[in-house]
Amino acid sequence: MDEDERARLAEFVGSRTPALMRVAYLLTGDRNAAEDLLQSALARTIPKWGTIRHADPEGYLRVVMYREQISWWRRFRRWRETPLNPADEPVRADPSGGSDLRLAMRAALRHLPPAQRAVVVLRYYEDLPEARVAELLGCSVGTVRSRTHRAVGRLRALLPEAEMLEVRR
Repeated sequence: MDEDERARLAEFVGSRTPALMRVAYLLTGDRNAAEDLLQSALARTIPKWGTIRHADPEGYLRVVMYREQISWWRRFRRWRETPLNPADEPVRADPSGGSDLRLAMRAALRHLPPAQRAVVVLRYYEDLPEARVAELLGCSVGTVRSRTHRAVGRLRALLPEAEMLEVRR
């Protein structure tokens, strides 16, 4: 990798890390796991950086993150830890507006299975169409629709105060 490529890579990583960390956090539900996911995705992407002729390197890195997370889910599905006494505290009213709903939503996302969480993040946070989500996750559009339906239903059950949850088609 020449100096121009290194400079481009350093500038990209420096400027886009906060946004990529937010996506990684939404996929994993845990700050430490999000850092691991982003680091792992960067470790897979950086050796190929000089050969990536992608118009959107962030999109390429996000695809690597999604696929890496799917691999983790498949690998560790059997050994998943379940806390006996979750430390989730009830959400109290917040004078700053919607932050109480955001906190409640974050807590509710942690209760979704990983595949449903990925669909919710890709569909509603990343605002991707169903076909693109299916392509990224390696499943059919019908699977994306059913996971979305189940995830939104579960979120509605967990957050009865969030009446604005609607399934977008």
